[in-house]
Amino acid sequence: MKLIKLNTPSQLVIGDGSLAQFFEDFGKSGHQRLFILSIPVIRPLIENYILKLEEDGIAVQINEQIAAEPSFAEVEQILDEAKTFGADAVAGIGGGSVLDAAKFIAAQLQNTQTTAEIIGIGNLQGRSTYLACLPTTAGTGSEVSPNAIFLDTTDNEKKGVISPFLMPDAAYVDPLLTVGVPPAVTAFTGIDAFTHCLEAYINRFAHPVVDRFALEGMKLIYKNLKKAYDHGDDLEARAAVALGSVYGGMCLGPVNTAAVHALAYPLGSKYKIAHGLSNAVMLPYVLEYNLPAAVDRFSDIAQALGLNGYTYKEDSAKAAIWAIKEWIVSMNIPLKLSALSIPETELEDIAASALKVQRLLRNNVREITFDDALDIYKRAF
Repeated sequence: MKLIKLNTPSQLVIGDGSLAQFFEDFGKSGHQRLFILSIPVIRPLIENYILKLEEDGIAVQINEQIAAEPSFAEVEQILDEAKTFGADAVAGIGGGSVLDAAKFIAAQLQNTQTTAEIIGIGNLQGRSTYLACLPTTAGTGSEVSPNAIFLDTTDNEKKGVISPFLMPDAAYVDPLLTVGVPPAVTAFTGIDAFTHCLEAYINRFAHPVVDRFALEGMKLIYKNLKKAYDHGDDLEARAAVALGSVYGGMCLGPVNTAAVHALAYPLGSKYKIAHGLSNAVMLPYVLEYNLPAAVDRFSDIAQALGLNGYTYKEDSAKAAIWAIKEWIVSMNIPLKLSALSIPETELEDIAASALKVQRLLRNNVREITFDDALDIYKRAF
């Protein structure tokens, strides 16, 4: 068995009431100045907890400026605010963009490295500020991953800071925080989580340990996401998707994603299409491209999704891709780039941009050249 290194938060709390548990734990932690990144809709849920911390002598400052898929420039501005506040702890309470920003800020508060110096894999040299992450969507798995992704406005490309030092000290996953997420966002983020699992399983660096997370995550999300989409107050479905998202996040560090994410990135950076939607649109076409190189593994996925009764693995593998495509469509997601107002004349530029994401493309089970990427985009158009 090949060597694998699994990094997880020192404390992982999962279940209803995890939000309250975080504030209870933090009150006992000894930290005195908490900087929270969040979103306005969460403020009513945390106000009373913040008042309690302040009554106990703990200073709290909240920043709610993070929008979808922020740039390095945007998080650097918030970093200055956290430094001025004198934060000795950082918490992210929000979706993946909020959590990624919290990770960046906690890492850079006491760090002498510049942003340019930490971009890439393994370049961040340390983190000394306490960090907790509480997801309010079931999607990115950022709360249990060593990744933080931002837009670099100097070249309009998405880039990652990948480091074990970005793994939070604690993650609190409260499915109740996801109940109010709108149906479309539920679908986008859930499919993102599903893709994390799938791409870790259909991967050149797949590993038996991570395979367990990946298969169980796909099973949970596939069976429950449509329920959560149709009935946002279905607590059982919300909890299952939240757990599946955690499994997806645990796939990101040791194995990571591949061509689906690589080809989705330019859609977000160039056209501001939501990350989960970008993945959902590209997913079937990349799977069809990868099928010849991973028939057995696609057949395994078919079984995990409950698609049984096939005599030949080729048939069950194709059935898995077809079922995933139908599942995506059932949540009113278009499977054509043309439906997203992307000009066909720009597909070559998009393909060239995707080819720059070699940190993910190297994981793909089939090599993807410029012509391959362009052909995939054309089929998706």
